[in-house]
Amino acid sequence: MNFQIGLIAKKLGMTQVFKDEGDRVPVTVLHVTGNTVTAHRTAERDTYTALQVGFAEKKANRASKPEKGAAEAAKVGTFYVHKEFRVPAAALAAHPVGSQLGADLFKEGARVDITGTSKGKGYQGVIKRHNMEGEKNSHGQHEFFRHGGSIGCRKTPGRVHRGKRMTGHMGHERVTLQNLEVVKIDAERGLVLVRGPIPGPNNGFVTIRAAVKPAIKAGNNKG
Repeated sequence: MNFQIGLIAKKLGMTQVFKDEGDRVPVTVLHVTGNTVTAHRTAERDTYTALQVGFAEKKANRASKPEKGAAEAAKVGTFYVHKEFRVPAAALAAHPVGSQLGADLFKEGARVDITGTSKGKGYQGVIKRHNMEGEKNSHGQHEFFRHGGSIGCRKTPGRVHRGKRMTGHMGHERVTLQNLEVVKIDAERGLVLVRGPIPGPNNGFVTIRAAVKPAIKAGNNKG
């Protein structure tokens, strides 16, 4: 588990930046302004320590009664997105309820893990969903060019094996990409530019955290 603090971000789209050497780097632009600490989770009360962060503030008249009650008790606004980040107990004192988290949480050149929901593709066949080759388009072949073929196993075991690659719903899954490079930080505008594509459509929400694998190797991933 990743025990490092993170941010909620809005994916704005992709662009490109040029390094000093002239290399062109494709990047995804993430907007992180507005991350607000809305609650603490403590070991005494909740058996674990975490920061609850809200993002994308919304009008109070659009919030439910439980949301309004929690916001009034914490003296913060209401938000469309809430995430919990498991952190060490020392991080709770460093980030009190109501404080803001910004792009300066990360540094250029750092490695991060980004989690989002991939684009939904709807119901798809085996060629698009599983990269199958399909049937040969030769003489005598009729209407089976993009079919998956036989799925049975004769008399024994007399059923289709669990996990058989077949047609079905594609996309709209929780996806995490690890060890992505932070190419540039624009703290004034609240932008984080990450190398390469990330899951989800434009204007979708993702979470960005310091990469867990390097932290484990360095012994810094401690809850």
